[in-house]
Amino acid sequence: MCLGIPGQIVEIIDADTRQAKVNVAGVHRTVNIACIVDEQHPPESCVGDWVLVHVGFAMSRIDEAEARKTLELLQALGEAQAELEAMRQSAV
Repeated sequence: MCLGIPGQIVEIIDADTRQAKVNVAGVHRTVNIACIVDEQHPPESCVGDWVLVHVGFAMSRIDEAEARKTLELLQALGEAQAELEAMRQSAV
């Protein structure tokens, strides 16, 4: 199973090599945006786009509402995982 994490493109680092900086929940990472650019949507127009990031690539553009819902769900899953781990560690 693959998991794409929502992030927002905040800067184009190099349009020729399709490298951009993405903000993923406050963490900035460099990703390749080759999968989301074309003649109608060149690299320079990507700043501000919300994208799904997987293994260093922006795989697709998504709308902001979908990105925020996904981030909230991932945060809730992380909190649930932490609670389950705490239960495993406690003595019964």
